[in-house]
Amino acid sequence: MTATKPKPAAGQKPGELVEMAWDPITRIIGNLGVYTKIDFANRVVAECHTTSSLFRGYSVFMKGKDPRDAGFITSRICGICGDNHTTCSVYAQNMAYGIKTPPLAEWIINLGEAAEYMFDHTLFQDNLVFVDFCEAMVKQTNPSVLARAETTAAPGRDIHGYRTIADIMRAYNPFEGEVYKEALKVSRTTREMFCLMEGRHVHPSTVYPGGVGTMPQPSLFTDYLSRLISILDFVKKSVALNDDIFDFWYEALPGYEEVGRRRVLLGCWGSFQNPDVVDYRYETMTNWGRAMHVTPGIVVDGKLLTTDLVDINLGIRILLGSSYYKDWVGQEEPFVKYDPLGNPVDIRHPWNQTTLPDPGKRDFNDRYSWVMSPRWFDKNSGDHLALDTGGGCFARLYTTALAKMVDTPYVKSTGQSVLISLPKSQRLPEMTLEWKIPRWSNALERDRSRAYFIAYAAAMSLYFLERAMERMRSGDMRVFTEFDVPDEAIGCGFHEAVRGTLSHHIVIRDRKIANYHPYPPTPWNGSPRDSYGTPGPYEDAIQNMPIFEENGPDNFKGVDIMRAVRSFDPCLPCGVHMYVGGGRTLKKIHSPMFGASHG
Repeated sequence: MTATKPKPAAGQKPGELVEMAWDPITRIIGNLGVYTKIDFANRVVAECHTTSSLFRGYSVFMKGKDPRDAGFITSRICGICGDNHTTCSVYAQNMAYGIKTPPLAEWIINLGEAAEYMFDHTLFQDNLVFVDFCEAMVKQTNPSVLARAETTAAPGRDIHGYRTIADIMRAYNPFEGEVYKEALKVSRTTREMFCLMEGRHVHPSTVYPGGVGTMPQPSLFTDYLSRLISILDFVKKSVALNDDIFDFWYEALPGYEEVGRRRVLLGCWGSFQNPDVVDYRYETMTNWGRAMHVTPGIVVDGKLLTTDLVDINLGIRILLGSSYYKDWVGQEEPFVKYDPLGNPVDIRHPWNQTTLPDPGKRDFNDRYSWVMSPRWFDKNSGDHLALDTGGGCFARLYTTALAKMVDTPYVKSTGQSVLISLPKSQRLPEMTLEWKIPRWSNALERDRSRAYFIAYAAAMSLYFLERAMERMRSGDMRVFTEFDVPDEAIGCGFHEAVRGTLSHHIVIRDRKIANYHPYPPTPWNGSPRDSYGTPGPYEDAIQNMPIFEENGPDNFKGVDIMRAVRSFDPCLPCGVHMYVGGGRTLKKIHSPMFGASHG
């Protein structure tokens, strides 16, 4: 078991278990459910299962396709981070085709992906996550906390302009709050920045194996830069706002660090290629992976196990456990027995996976989800680790901080922290922000890291712009490399979707796709219990966590549970059905937030 061990409870009362479920918690479609048993006497979640009721089947219908279509097809996996899939597919194809992309094309892709991080993290954090922390919500779930917030001064008021913590909470009220509305405008600006580089949001039209179709010219980069500078005040303010809210939460609710807490089991597959190093050859993947401007790595209990993408790739195992699939082991011949370096490839590696759907009745003692259970095999301990992504930003900052490999004029990793330097903007002076490795991997720290990674992406964009314009001024305007599709090849792409780890694994035979498996962050975070009985990260983070909401069972909103789930950035919650044990059903259908009147 690699799950978090529950703390022993002193003086527990006799349990009063009530079954409650939130299904669906949705992103684009309603396919994530959280089923719990809550002990209201002891204010703790006694049991948790997460389930997905949707089968997508991309790995099935990709077979036989022209591999050059993979990026366009796989971008449709997600209506939010489709560009991350396109980019990752292109990386995998570059390896399979033996392509080295021109440097200017790499800078353009980096700029597009940085804009996507800024867009998506801002929209999710300020317009969805903070609904759980805004005045309208806290008034209903924790009125005593709101009363305290009214008299608590905001430490960052000189930066963001809000006098008290309650004033900040009001600024996040849906449809009315100043920050809520400003975030929507920033999301529009960052989406425009993305489209300048990748053509269309969220399914890129100008990103291909071998490069991009974006035409480099001075106005392309100055248009991006002017928009970037226009949002820097907001980026700086957001960090101060987040710090003030989350620091207050720890003070107002002692013990809140346990909400959504689990062992530090983090995976990051790296982001922002370094054109000076990357050649997409598997044989050199260790080096060009470590040269990324977000360092790949696996962290266990605060220690960095590896930053080697070859090790990361070979350690991936796809377990079935509680999912609706038949096992392919023993039924199918492996597609790939050895990697290009001669290392043996496990039969449960994505290169060798065969998807065999086997639908059945939901049974929490047996099978209950369409999500498989990706795990990373630690050859030193022999454990299959249930890694999570920390919502993407938390793992990216954590691995980058520990690795001490990123060193640019705008972002530096120190071994214990990440320094992020932003220039003077319209209202605020030049600032250096520091994200420090926190004590816990929990809901508040995942959420806090999101504001810091927006600043990270903004700072790296300045660096990418400088390098791109430098390349253009040198006269090297190449953005595409010609290639041929080989008869047989394998490839793997490693990238960071907004929500975290993303890998694409391709096998080509007779110039067609013989096997293709994309692994985005949701299967890692939202996996059910695996073959060893280890719960997935959502389940692990919720099970045994305390409840701080002041409401009882009859009007319980589950805000602490929702904060824990949403801290992983799994979805865009737009409807909740709440089931209460004993045959009584409460059905609540509502908009993603409160109405303008807050109901």
